[in-house]
Parts: sequence; structure tokens; C-alpha cells
Amino acid sequence: MSPIYEAVKERMLRYARINTRSERYAGVWPTSACQRDLGHMLQMELEGLGLQDVFFDEPNCVVYAKIPENAPGTAFGLIAHMDTAPDAPGSCSPWVLENYDGGDIVLNEAEGIVMRAADYPNLKPYIGQDLILTDGTTLLGGDDKASIAAIMTFAEQLMQHPELPHPEIALAFTPDEEVGGLAHTLDLERFGVQTAYTLDGDHLGYYEDETFNASAAKVEIKGVSVHTGTAKGIMKNAVDIAAQFMAALPAREKPQYTDGVQGFFHVLSCEASCEYAVLQLIIRDFDAKSFRLRELFLKELAEGLNRQYGEGTAKLTLTPQYRNMKEVLKEVPFTVEKLRQAIEDSGLTPVCEPFRGGTDGAALSFRGLPCPNLSAGYENAHGRFEYVPIQSMEKNVEILLRLAALYTE
Repeated sequence: MSPIYEAVKERMLRYARINTRSERYAGVWPTSACQRDLGHMLQMELEGLGLQDVFFDEPNCVVYAKIPENAPGTAFGLIAHMDTAPDAPGSCSPWVLENYDGGDIVLNEAEGIVMRAADYPNLKPYIGQDLILTDGTTLLGGDDKASIAAIMTFAEQLMQHPELPHPEIALAFTPDEEVGGLAHTLDLERFGVQTAYTLDGDHLGYYEDETFNASAAKVEIKGVSVHTGTAKGIMKNAVDIAAQFMAALPAREKPQYTDGVQGFFHVLSCEASCEYAVLQLIIRDFDAKSFRLRELFLKELAEGLNRQYGEGTAKLTLTPQYRNMKEVLKEVPFTVEKLRQAIEDSGLTPVCEPFRGGTDGAALSFRGLPCPNLSAGYENAHGRFEYVPIQSMEKNVEILLRLAALYTE
């Protein structure tokens, strides 16, 4: 095995063991203190590799570093997030399955947890490769620790091999991407470059220059509670009103019924009692006009409830999250052109897929830091059957090394 293979494998296993699960609606920043554990580890590792300007902004939980240039060129940056999704437990016990044979994978014999090849056709392309897996009780955290492992190994390669040409390269590792943090505390002045790339997303070989437009929606519903024996004409059950609101959403415009560039409404949660209910939703659409119509539709639903049940019954709060980064990246086409070339030069066919999600890069692009996204190479993110092919991380290091060289040409 190559030194790069061994390095990304060791790093992914080590990083995965650190619980960095972020928390929705925590009301603090970062949303979980455990993310700082990985931040401290990365800080020490970067210092040990000899990078410059290594700094851990502990209150904001952002790690910074610079790879000094060894050839004239245009500086750029690389960004990955440290948190893992709150959708499943994050205290992981990773293990390696070598030379996957294409069959079912027993993740946990004691608990009878099996990843069946028939249920996960995305396993087939990795026959003969080596997979990092969980024991089936937690997610792995390849989203986004596979990216961190690749970036750190890339930095190690450049520091150990001065013959590899590269400009100055800024690195940053950020918290809470999974819960909408979107690198909002990344200090662009400290980061110090004009363009960058995020590493996030699923299978190897594709890149993204287009994302959803996205907002969060909170609907608060006030009801009136009274004894059920005398409720007629008086009670306003917030549970029923919340159900009425959800039933009015287009039945087929939900994540489970859409793909490609189709938008959706998605109810994340509903907490309800007779006197009070709160719905949390997300709104997504690639097309800016259609996206505005979706926001307007929710406003009209809330206003309709107020007309029916009385003013003040429903309160809608819309919070912008990110916008389609295509609007920014089309002004700096070289960022995507160089990424495509690096993927192609590494022996892969570059594939651009509109990303049905968001990346830190979408938000950063609109803050003035254009950020296309390179896939991280993990599969089945946010669940207990997540896995990372080691060869995918190894290939991503190769892509980054080629990208660095292109920025000196």
C-alpha cells in the first residue's frame, strides 16, 4: 500500500473515534463542545507538520493554517467541517473490511446488524476495495472526516516533498455545518485567500458548482384550551391547526418524492399540544423564482390560518440559510475549470451534479469567497450504514495535489 493510503486510513480511523456530533436548536456556538476535541487534535497535528499561521479560534471552533508556497502561483484555500450529523449517535468504533467481495456485510454479529448488498447497490462499485465501516449502532462521520483526512494528508505530502510545486494554500476546519452553521464564523481576513474549495458530499469523482436556494421556516401556532365538556365554539386545538397546515403542503413536493433539480418542502419536526404547536421546516429549490414562490406559499398558508382562527394564531418566521452558489461561481469560471482538470488528470471522469443540499461553500460564496465543492468519497452519510472506501480518500489526495500544481501553471 502507498504511504498516502496508509496515512488517510490511519487518520480517518483516528478522527472517527472522536465524537463531534452537532446539535440542532442548541442555542450555543458551537452547538456541541465535543467538536473542540477534534479542533485541538488538528491544531497539534498541523503544528507538527510544520504549517504556518496555525491557529485554533477556540470560541468559534475554527482551525486555521497555511501551507507556504514553493512556486509562484495563485493562492487558494481548502475547507472541511468537523461536526457530524445529529441524525444518529456519533461515538463511533470504526473498523476496516479489506478487499470487499460484493456480498452482505455483517456490521454487528451480536446485534444481528447486516448491511445487505441488495439494499445498498452503491456497494457494487467498491468490490475489491477496502471499506471503513461502523458497528451498525452509530454513523461513521465520513461526512466530513473523510475530507479532513484527505486534506491533512495532502498537507503532509506537500510539507514532506518540496519538489511538488504549489502556491500558498490556506486550510480551515469549521464546526456545525450539519445544523446550518455554514462557516459563518470563518474569518475571511485571517483565511487570507480569494477563492477556495470545500470538500463535502458523497461518492468520488464528482464536483458541485450549484446548490439549492435554502431557507428554514418556523411556524408557531397558538391554540385555546378549555375543558372538553364545554369546548364547543371555544376550543382552538393547536394540534389540529398544525395538522391542517401540514396537510396543505403539496403532497408530492417532499424529499422522498423529488430528485434532480426538483424543489421541496420538508417538515423536520412537530411539537404540539392543545394550546401551542411549533413546526420546523426547510424549503429548497434550485430556481430562484420558484424558491421565492415557495416562501410566499408558506406566508399565504399562515395568513389563511389567521383569517380562519383569528389574528395571531399562526406566526411564520423565515430564516435564509444559503443561496445557489452558481450565481457567484459563474463569475470566476477558472475555479471550476481547474477542479475539472485536476479530477481528469487523476484518471477520473469529472461529473457535475446539482447538489441537493448545501455546503459551507454556498454560504461562503455569497460572503465573497467563491467555493466550488469536491466530493469527499463517503457513502450513506447521516446513518448507521455509512462507509468510506479508503481508495476514495487516497484518490482525493491525488486530486488535491494536481489542483495545487495547476494553480502554479
